[in-house]
Amino acid sequence: MRNKHGEFIWYELMTPDVPGAKAFYEAVVGWKISDESASPGMDYRMISAPDAMIGGVLPIDKDMADHGARPVWVGYIGVDDVDAAVAGIKERGGNVHMGPVDISAGRLAMATDPQGALFYVMRGAVDAVSTAFATGKDGHCEWNELSIPDQKAAHDFYEGLFGWTNPESMPMGAMGDYRFLYAGDIRIGATVEQKDRPAYWLHYFHVPSINASIDAVKAHGGSIMMGPHEVPGGGNIVIGTDPQGATFALSGPL
Repeated sequence: MRNKHGEFIWYELMTPDVPGAKAFYEAVVGWKISDESASPGMDYRMISAPDAMIGGVLPIDKDMADHGARPVWVGYIGVDDVDAAVAGIKERGGNVHMGPVDISAGRLAMATDPQGALFYVMRGAVDAVSTAFATGKDGHCEWNELSIPDQKAAHDFYEGLFGWTNPESMPMGAMGDYRFLYAGDIRIGATVEQKDRPAYWLHYFHVPSINASIDAVKAHGGSIMMGPHEVPGGGNIVIGTDPQGATFALSGPL
């Protein structure tokens, strides 16, 4: 794995309805989601942007649902050593829900931070660069936003675990500061404090037209929760839910 420690390298949709999710996101984002599993022994569908694979779709079966699994997007954070990262998560008050485990693509574990936000840590098996996170490229994630009840505690956790930094912030009035996150010299996203909401990561995927995507969301059974809103820098964002209940976010020109 040639991505640096702390970079986002993959995105996964957990859903109870893979065909429904495939129809929805292919129309809304323009992805191609494979018709058949790419992994022996399990159902795992690859998500392809126009120029690269950026993620996968994992079905939620009955056993997973009985243990609390719900429709959700989850980001994978690349690390140099999964076992060391898992130890660091536990030492800093987080919880490990799966792994570490070896799969064909590498070694990984699923965890939550001390406030409950879900993420994976992974060390890829091949010496290749993931471009799943790439600014301004259609179908790729270009922003990772953490909504968290205790922003300071979140920065202590993630900066200590992944080496992220917060060299700049943007004041947001009563909401406090929108604190930008960097992995090395790459700005990967930001945190926002929302004390009255559960902790969660929201991943923004770039689309060529926000308005066209909004029309596709409505036509294919999803709903818009917020937006479109213009953001600093001239782009626009929208947040919605897919027909299965997973929250998603899009960014791009109108």
